[in-house]
Amino acid sequence: MDNQALTQLDTELKHAGEDTTLSPLMLQLEQLRITPDKQLPKMEFLFRVNGKPCFPRKELVAITGKAKSGKTFVSSMLIACCQMRDVLFFHREQEQPLRVLWYDTEQSDESTQDILKNRILKMVVPSQSPSLFDKPSPPCLLDIFNVRITEWKERRSLLLEAVRMCSPDLVIIDGIRDLVNDINDGVLAQEVMEELMKLASDNQCCIACVLHQNKSGEDHNLRGWIGTELTNKAFEIYTCEKLPHRIFKFEQDNSRKYDWDQKFYFTVNENGLPIMSDAPEEKSNNTRQDKLPQLKKEYIVQNEDGGWQFDVQKLFLDAMHGKEEIGGGELKSEVCDLANICSYKFYNKLLAEALEHKVITKYTRDRLTFYAPAPF
Repeated sequence: MDNQALTQLDTELKHAGEDTTLSPLMLQLEQLRITPDKQLPKMEFLFRVNGKPCFPRKELVAITGKAKSGKTFVSSMLIACCQMRDVLFFHREQEQPLRVLWYDTEQSDESTQDILKNRILKMVVPSQSPSLFDKPSPPCLLDIFNVRITEWKERRSLLLEAVRMCSPDLVIIDGIRDLVNDINDGVLAQEVMEELMKLASDNQCCIACVLHQNKSGEDHNLRGWIGTELTNKAFEIYTCEKLPHRIFKFEQDNSRKYDWDQKFYFTVNENGLPIMSDAPEEKSNNTRQDKLPQLKKEYIVQNEDGGWQFDVQKLFLDAMHGKEEIGGGELKSEVCDLANICSYKFYNKLLAEALEHKVITKYTRDRLTFYAPAPF
């Protein structure tokens, strides 16, 4: 809008009781205008993880992972942290307890109640937190609704009413897939996301959306079109993963403001409660005999202890077959074809070894990556 139009707007806004030639859309646009001087409210975050603020009010947050990967466990810890100041790696920002709405669309009534009684309530020490289910004004600190038996359209309207009625600081929707009848309906997915964003903004709450990743083991994208929309709109995305020995990993995938790289691990004690854990030991590729038959044996060296390792020098020099230099993509293709390697992650490990042991050298030219045999 030019200066003349702005002057017109200012003049007409001063005469609020008079007719205006400005259209409603022009007025709406002015309300949505962003300038360097516009006074915006400071973002308010509910928690900290690794010293970084997270789970902001008025925003959507995604909690994702494969089936049975600990998503509901993490949700339970968030609920408990709204009453206890610290629960494992979660720290509540404000001193006063937060109100929580847990909206369960997936589990049976019995499962939801079991998690409440045998997990959440056991994490909350009564002497350090008021009763979750007292009914003063405002509403109680924890409201739980299980809407599994309702129709998908009804779940959306009930959610809107629950947020209006309970005035929560944190809403956990477990899971948002059940707010639509088809996870690949793009129009419906966008409609639901816009509805949730407005709900969070209007009610000054953070809405944590639980959604599965795709079923394929190597595909970690959020499931369906609604997963695509959530990925695009979420302020933060967190991933849960179940590891061997019943150890769970929790990490941040991305954030629009505060990034952190640390991975957190927890397990479950004999009382069914989460406790911090070390990362499980990773098995060396040298002991993975199941991989051995699939790989070209001419590049494998057997160790005396029964293990094996790649002859990295022979493999990479054969892949370059006398060339003075080779592009990164061509080198990858040659190495994987020669040794029958199907995992690019495994290839990257071998490439790092070849560079570390100075089998090859790496350099860039015209923004392209090249490799050459290292001088001996």
